[in-house]
This record gives sequence, structure tokens and C-alpha cells, in this order.
Amino acid sequence: MIYRVLKALLGPILWAIWRPQTEGLHHVPESGAAILASNHLAVFDSVFLPLVVKRHITFIAKSDYFTGRGVGGLLTRTFMRAVGAIPVDRAGGDAAQASLGTGKRVLSEGQLFGIYPEGTRSPDGRLYRGKTGVARLALETGACVVPVAMMNTGELQPIGRRLPRFGRARLKIGPPLDFSRYSGLVGDRTVERAVTDEVMDALRELSGQDYVDEYAANVKKKDKGA
Repeated sequence: MIYRVLKALLGPILWAIWRPQTEGLHHVPESGAAILASNHLAVFDSVFLPLVVKRHITFIAKSDYFTGRGVGGLLTRTFMRAVGAIPVDRAGGDAAQASLGTGKRVLSEGQLFGIYPEGTRSPDGRLYRGKTGVARLALETGACVVPVAMMNTGELQPIGRRLPRFGRARLKIGPPLDFSRYSGLVGDRTVERAVTDEVMDALRELSGQDYVDEYAANVKKKDKGA
């Protein structure tokens, strides 16, 4: 209910400001469970996608987005709630398990679940190695994976900028990926890596980003330690 009300109230305003342009919207299933796997360039990626998809999308978002102070914190918190994001404390050891548990519940209810396989925003606009959570979800639930490429959201909202600049957000959505051929192979690390790499390859083709075979979180840690 909150999702629908806030989207109805804020949606037209956000649409007028960022006028999202989308290719391949027809690839999002009109009904049934599906995983929307996206590259991640900006905090507002979780806002732009729900603006163009009519169905409710549930996202996982770090808990910091729900605890910010001041006007900026209030706006971010409101937007995250408007797009149906669920807070997860990524500092906790069970954060990944909590994310997967939420995803399985959402998909078991025949809904859409949004996930960023890179695990965090790209530090430099390139596409980084995907974590295998997206594969585990697909294999455990049988849901298809729909690749979504954010094309210019990192330019609209560079890291450190609380709100995006005015401009047209561009998204590309690719055909659903079916991994039913791996049915029964949940837990096989080789299979989960193969599935994840296939998803990341689809994102690379859609977005045109350079690919880096390293986890983005590790790169960020190195940059902080430098």
C-alpha cells in the first residue's frame, strides 16, 4: 500500500525531472516471478527502474539509506521506501544470507526482485565481477533473470552526490535468461559461477561497459588503503 501511494504521488514528479528513456521494457514479464539483475552506477538506480516498470519491484538496500539525517536523509529515506527497498545491514556477517532469504520469499510470491550482482556501486563506471547470489536465487527458485543496464545514471549522480542532476535517465533491458538447464545443481560452485558470469556478460553487452574481473568491493578497499 505504501509503495503504491508513494509511487503515485512521487512518480509523476520524478518522471518529469528525469524523463527516463527505456529500451526493451517488453522483456519484463507481465506476471510471475523474475529477477531483475542490474549493473549499479548510482544510488537512484533503485528509483529509476521502478519508474518505468509498472509491477512492484522489491530491492535490497543498505541500511544507511534509511538512517540519514537532515533534508537529504529524509529525501533518500522517502525514495527508498517509495520504491519498496528493504534495508539490510551489510556490515553484519549474515547480510548476504538475509538478502537471499528476502529474495526467495519475494520470488516465491510470484513477484519481481531487483538485485545488483556487483554487490555495490561501481567505483569508476566499469562493470565488475558479479557475486553468485543472483545465480543461487535463480537456481533455487527457477525464476528467470532479466538483465537491466543503467546507461548514464552514474553521470547524473556521481558518487558523493546526494541527488541526481537534471537530465534524462537511460536504461536498457535485455531478454530473460533461463537457467532451467541447471536444475538441481544448487550449491555447485562451478555452476553458480557460470550462471553469474552469463548474467554479467549480458549486462556487459547491454551497457557497453568495460569489464573488470575483480569484485568492486575489493577495489574500493584498496582505494581507501592507498
